[in-house]
Amino acid sequence: MSIEELFNNEVSKSERQRALILVGLLGLEALALLIIYFFYLDEYLQVFKTNIAIYAILIFTIVIIFYEIFIHYFLGRRNKPFFFNPSIFGYFNSFSEVTLLTVLLVFIVEYSGQTFILKAPATLTYFIFIVLSTFRLNFRLSVFTGTLAALEYIFIAFYYSNYSTLPVDITHPELIGMQYLGQGLILVITGIAAGFVSDLIKKKMIVSWNNIREKNEVIDLFGQQISPQIAENILNKRDELSGARKKVCIMFLDIRQFTPFVEQHEPEEVVNYLNTLFGFMIDIVQSHHGVINQFLGDGFMATFGAPVSLENSSRHAVDASREIIGKIEEEYEKGNIPKTRLGIGLHYDEAVTGNIGSSVRKQYSITGFHYGQGRHHGLTHRATE
Repeated sequence: MSIEELFNNEVSKSERQRALILVGLLGLEALALLIIYFFYLDEYLQVFKTNIAIYAILIFTIVIIFYEIFIHYFLGRRNKPFFFNPSIFGYFNSFSEVTLLTVLLVFIVEYSGQTFILKAPATLTYFIFIVLSTFRLNFRLSVFTGTLAALEYIFIAFYYSNYSTLPVDITHPELIGMQYLGQGLILVITGIAAGFVSDLIKKKMIVSWNNIREKNEVIDLFGQQISPQIAENILNKRDELSGARKKVCIMFLDIRQFTPFVEQHEPEEVVNYLNTLFGFMIDIVQSHHGVINQFLGDGFMATFGAPVSLENSSRHAVDASREIIGKIEEEYEKGNIPKTRLGIGLHYDEAVTGNIGSSVRKQYSITGFHYGQGRHHGLTHRATE
């Protein structure tokens, strides 16, 4: 899956989560307003003369909650309409939410005959839509949300302050230009700030995805022969993959008398036998910080000290060898495997390690052992009769 597809999926998930958060926040806002209305009923009626404002707010809350629930359901569908575009949908959704709030404010002013609502905390709901626009991870969309909220708020405030025929209430002075222009400016600035936040989150996500992809590339390069801990070390020391001279210990392991065993058993039995042996052998090698470089039919080659440098790699190799031999005896005594003889050879020396191949196909290789100079150690094991 490409970065663009991952990003679109993440935006869709964020939009659904945003819808649920809006439902919760607006529901909480409506509940809080009801409580305030209950305790300050007299003050409320002195301002609005009627209950229309609180009713309108509750109706708006119900409408927007049902709208957000529909958005959550729509985005959760697997089969969306062919014309669905995540970017265009974001602008449409933002326009719908902001405009619904603006319509609410106009409705309250018209039916209450008071412009006080334009100075009340209800107008701060615009900021909720702007802040939550960061979930869309789109700088332009956040700026659009803040600018749209500012323009709509300034327009209705300017209209009711200069051209409205509503009666003037001297106890509650009308909005002045400094007030609504100032609040409009803050809405725009909030949108820009939200845009920078969403853009930063987007960049961090892309960096994280690229890091994950690089890690997967390393794991794919080495197949299933390395542990997650070694893969992490390789990512932190990528220069060691291009070729480095270091002290390493190589383990060669093979199963003795394997050919007669194959001749006397069915292929399925042979495969199960090898899988059982290699299963715990690989775990033991990796637990001692070793890497399985390649399987050799009835055995394998493992490296200690490469691709990641390891102090006292020969000691880790010897400990792994002894643990493998002990595990063979344990499994034989339990009756999980037939009697098995192993040959384990260890060689410790300086070598050049790194990738060899072309841009199409590479293989990690250990090159440059001087077999006449290095230290050798051999172990042969016979299972107890």
